Amino acid sequence: MELGQQIKKLRKNKKITIKQMAALTGLSTGFISQFERGITTIDVDHLNEMAQILETDVADFFRNNGKAAENFEDEIVVRGYQRPYLQNLNQSIHFNLSQISPQAVIRPEYIEVMPREIKEKPTIYTHEGEEFIFVLEGILTFYWDDQVTKLYPGDSAHYHAEHPHNWANLSDSVVRLLVVHVPE
Repeated sequence: MELGQQIKKLRKNKKITIKQMAALTGLSTGFISQFERGITTIDVDHLNEMAQILETDVADFFRNNGKAAENFEDEIVVRGYQRPYLQNLNQSIHFNLSQISPQAVIRPEYIEVMPREIKEKPTIYTHEGEEFIFVLEGILTFYWDDQVTKLYPGDSAHYHAEHPHNWANLSDSVVRLLVVHVPE
């Protein structure tokens, strides 16, 4: 079932009208109608808001329910509105940008890093492999050993992950980025 259809089903089960959902989320009734019909996509902030209104976890929208892939698109294509949710970790929401495969060498992710109330340096750490990050929106603070730099939209970093590193959102806005891990 498509994401919009799931929202519509839950909304109707809760006896919430589109007009009421619009009032609760600040979205227009037209937008919600288009989203529920699969005509448009929605950002993660509004999706989280809808999940709270519908008293469910946003991760439930992205579970595969054990269904097998029906065609090649189901096996290799990830639609923006069906991006698999991986985890909510350290005020960051991680989405998988590829179909999960045991043979995968890389793991591309789309991450939304929420602003923190307390602006502090994160713990730097190491792990095996390489990482590539590309900032889509916002200002990401990147830590590399004792060095600190700000990455802006369009900036990227590619590094060996065995070197102490980390990154954080020390701004007041959401930071959106792509991250690729090798190995997966």
